[in-house]
Amino acid sequence: MSFSRLLTPRILLDNAGAFPPSGVAVAAPSLSRQLVRRTRTGGSAPPPHRRVALRVTSNVSAAPAAEAAVYGGGGGAQKAPAAARRVTLATLRGKHRRGEPISMVTAYDYPSGVQVDTAGFDICLVGDSAAMVSHGHDNTIPISLDLMVEHCRAVVRGTSRTFLVGDLPFGSYESSPAQAVSSAVRVMKEGGVDSVKLEGSAPSRISAAKAIVEAGIAVMGHIGLTPQSVSALGGFRPQGRTVESAVKVVEAALALQEAGCFAVVLECVPAPVAAAVTSALQIPTIGIGAGPFCSGQVLVYHDLLGMFQHPLHAKVAPKFCKQYGNIGEAINRALCEYKQEVETSSFPGPSHTPYRLPATDVDAFLNELLKKGLNVAADAAAAAVENAEKEMNGNGTRS
Repeated sequence: MSFSRLLTPRILLDNAGAFPPSGVAVAAPSLSRQLVRRTRTGGSAPPPHRRVALRVTSNVSAAPAAEAAVYGGGGGAQKAPAAARRVTLATLRGKHRRGEPISMVTAYDYPSGVQVDTAGFDICLVGDSAAMVSHGHDNTIPISLDLMVEHCRAVVRGTSRTFLVGDLPFGSYESSPAQAVSSAVRVMKEGGVDSVKLEGSAPSRISAAKAIVEAGIAVMGHIGLTPQSVSALGGFRPQGRTVESAVKVVEAALALQEAGCFAVVLECVPAPVAAAVTSALQIPTIGIGAGPFCSGQVLVYHDLLGMFQHPLHAKVAPKFCKQYGNIGEAINRALCEYKQEVETSSFPGPSHTPYRLPATDVDAFLNELLKKGLNVAADAAAAAVENAEKEMNGNGTRS
């Protein structure tokens, strides 16, 4: 790739059963009215659970109707996107050859997999950063291979288009090429991803990458700041900031290419170093905190969406990450609103109480309760019937 093409401005991928309608409601059976009337005219106050029942909307319907599936309702059901051609290594190589930027983002579970796939990203990384953003650890080291496989499986269920990369976690590939191949095979066979990623460029890592490639598995390399080496690096520190270190980054990238990697992640290195690596390689570079001259970019799902609002997260949020949303604030607002509606008994209302006992069966149900001596329960059910009638007809308000 020529340096002039390297400096071409990159394109920013901007991806950014209810109640029946109004009608004549059929009156509830007379027994329910009699039960309600009896409790109202009696001398004693209704029991506490009776008062609670008066606040709960009944789902008794005016007329029998076929029940929808339990989860068939709701206004926010996400439609499946139109079928698109699955991204493969050939797709990625074609984009790289044409100088088209490659988009990449992380995901860790089924919902995030669905969102990433729907947005049309080229690559989805099931990262060991799940240790931090999904499990609350301070770094990526604690996550196990078993847990990474489960994260991969969850993301796979939510994707049909994007090219999937599964991280090999710390401790799963360093001992020997045989261990590396065994771990990679597990992530591929059990996790269901398209390729794996490993960190570092020490001789043992190069041997591991080569062995995995020779086993028929696509490998993505990762150099610069390698989070699994946080202990040896003395923390999350940028790399390539001296001449010697910068040259080592270039040499490491070339070694990973020679080992057969199809792409290399460059994390937290100066832009000129990333530009030099990108120009020197014949495979794509994916930058994260490495400037605009890489073949593509990757960010962590939770960081770019602003998922976390806790002050401690703000202290460790990466400086290189642009926040494209403030989802954490929206989540907090929605949760507070839901909690308030529960506490004020304004939820659930008629539109969120979709399951109905046919009006013709109400009397029979109440009679069965009375036969069993459950008079208080019968009163509560009858009150719920009357309350539902009022709400459906617009003649009453919630207590």
